[in-house]
Order: sequence, then C-alpha cells, then structure tokens
Amino acid sequence: MVSSRVHFIDRRVLVGSVVIVLAVVLIGSRSPVVSDWLTGTAAKSDVSVLDDSGATVSTVKATVDASNRFSFDLYRRYSSDSGNILFSPYSISTALSMVYEGARGETADEMESVFHFVEEPSERRPAVVWIYNVINGRDRDYELHTANALWMQEGYPILEDYVDTVADCYGGEANALDFAGEPEESRVIINDWVEARTNDRIKNLFPPKSIDPEVILVLTNAIYFKGDWLIEFDEDRTSKNEFHISPAESVEANMMSLRGDRFNYTETYEMQVLELPYTGKDVSMVILLPKENYLSDIESTLFCDELGELIDGLEETAVDVYLPRFAFETKYFLEEDLKEMGMPTAFTPSADFTEITEEDVLFIDIVIHQAFIEVNEEGTEAAAATGVSMPKSAAAPPRKVFRADHPFIFIIRDRVTGIILFMGRVMTPS
Repeated sequence: MVSSRVHFIDRRVLVGSVVIVLAVVLIGSRSPVVSDWLTGTAAKSDVSVLDDSGATVSTVKATVDASNRFSFDLYRRYSSDSGNILFSPYSISTALSMVYEGARGETADEMESVFHFVEEPSERRPAVVWIYNVINGRDRDYELHTANALWMQEGYPILEDYVDTVADCYGGEANALDFAGEPEESRVIINDWVEARTNDRIKNLFPPKSIDPEVILVLTNAIYFKGDWLIEFDEDRTSKNEFHISPAESVEANMMSLRGDRFNYTETYEMQVLELPYTGKDVSMVILLPKENYLSDIESTLFCDELGELIDGLEETAVDVYLPRFAFETKYFLEEDLKEMGMPTAFTPSADFTEITEEDVLFIDIVIHQAFIEVNEEGTEAAAATGVSMPKSAAAPPRKVFRADHPFIFIIRDRVTGIILFMGRVMTPS
C-alpha cells in the first residue's frame, strides 16, 4: 500500500521539508535533567561550515549513490499513482540518516537496506558533512540551502553523544520543547522553523493535533532552492498550447519556448533527455521526455545507474525547447511506504534506538514530507521539508526539437556532488 498523498496546484519555486516524530514506550523513569547543550527553542538563522576533513572521493560518491538509489526506489512506488509527483530525496534521506545515527541491531540493518546508507560511521559522516557544506555554499548566483534541527522533550535524557553527532555532522541545533505539556504550541514552533527555512513555501508541515504529548523527539530537515535559468525563456513568446495528459485527454498549458540555443542533450529509442542549467551552472534540471505519450514505459525501466549513463552521454546540441510553466505542492505521509520498502521494525516497540537514549524504547511514529515547486520563464523555485517524530561552424546541423507537451520526469541535481535534490513528474501542468 502506498501512503496517503495530497497534491495542491499553485505558485512558483523548489522547496522541501521532512519531519520525523519519535514516540516513546515508557519502560523506566525519566530524568528531570536538562543539560547546558539542550537549551533554547529559537533556531539559528546562520549556517556554519562543518568539519568535513575526513571526506574522500570514494565515500562522497558512495553517499551520493545511496541517496540517488533511494530516489528511484521511492519514485517507482509513487509512479503507480496518477497525478503529479514531487519530493526531495535528499531531504528524506537526511532526516532518516539523523535517526539512523541512533539505531542499532535489526533496526539499523533495515534502515540501511532501504536508504543504502554507508555502514561505517567514519566513512559516512564526513561525506554527509561535505555534501551539506556544498549545498550551503556561499557567494553563488542562486539560492540553495538546507538546515536540520533536533527538538526534544525538555528534561528528557537524550544522550549527549547523539546530540553532538547531529550537531557536528548535520548542523542540527538541539532545542528543548514541552511536548508533554504544550504539544500544540510545540507543533507551531517547529512549523515556524520550517516555514522560515523554506522562504515561507512550506507551511503547516505538522497538521493540527499531529504532535502527541508522548512525543520525545522530533527531527526536521528543510531544503530550499531558487535559481534563474542560465538562458531564460522570453515571456512574450509563451503561448497557450495543448498538453496531452494521455492520447485521449488534453489540457491547455502556458508553453514556454527557446529556439536554437545550445543545451546538453541526448536521446535513446524511448526518450529525449535535456539538461537546463541554472545561473552558476552548479545546479541543473534534467528532463526525461518519452518520445511517445507513454511515460510508464520509461518509468518501469529507469534506474539510478541508467540516469548516470544518460547524463554521461549528454552533448551540447542546438535544440528548440518547448516546456510548460508548472507549479504544484505535494504532501506525503511515509510510514507505510518505509515499512513496505523494508524497515518495519523502526515503527514498532521492538525498535532499537539505544544510541539516542538508554531510558525508554523509542520508535518512529510519523514521517511527513512536503514539497513545492514553481517553474516559469525566469527559473525555478523549490522547497521541501521532512519531519520524523518519535513518541514516546560548417553548416549548422538540423536543430533538435524538445517539445514537452506530454507527461515527463524532471530531476533537479547538484552538479558538483551529483546528488538529486528534487525529483518529480508532471502529469498536468495546471
């Protein structure tokens, strides 16, 4: 069974957030101690550079490959549904990676199998930090940043080593809240943090009443991207055209166009592949367009390795580009997806998160992911958030024509690391 998904159509950007809520099964008394490193409910607005000195080319590649493999695993689950798709695999993987840092035994093994995490901490953690630092780089021609946070029940004895790991490897600040006494107020504080870090694009990540008084720990990741196209579309050339949802159904779309410019392009028997770079050229959108109006034909055979081969095969080519404006928002409750993908134990009282606390039995209660994208003539804005809660010069050759007037897959990737930041599908642009 695929988890509950809600789609909304509106606006323009690329944003995402994930929330993980960990609940608790009480098996011992609670210590009423709040350590010095566990104070403060206000999240920091600045992003510090973390120590990534232990990262190597091989460990970074393994960590990027892990996240990208998860991207396609999750996409295939969603592709069986009708409608648009949008999620940030980086956001989801990062939020669950913070949880994984506290997992042991069968719980950790199952999480590894789903997210393909690098098992050895001395290899995984520096690579995670290096990717985090690249995403949060400064002095760029576009906006791209990510942030993490740890929200815990005040007075509850979370292990200091765990909090230090989240801070040192994920930049996650620790915040003490009173979930037990003020669950709704705590929910609003976390939602405000997410909203602030996604330029107000991700609102109400946690729905009302979703934070239970038994919650002990909430982990959040937010990611935001806004970039202008390196070659912008001319709004005066945008026109109304048909977008063919299927051979039998069409809708009207605002079709943008660029004619004769040179882009990285390739094609196979089944599809055309186009890369549209953003200013700075470090981030790009890769569009996979089936040659016939049968997106399912390429969805069923597309894997992470094949994407790498397609990207390696891109060549600068003169292309006439036709791309619809589109904007939509998605929200996913991932508990059933993650259980069915292979990590059921983490959601039960049999879960082993003894590297987070030694007091009680923690288990994952809720995993929420929300994302937003808007694509127009100027560029793209996108955001996402994830939360996890634990309760308790010769003659020019003929130009190629890339006419995206039927459903297509899009991927927004960081070209420096190769990691997929956002992945989705446009079934209808409006």
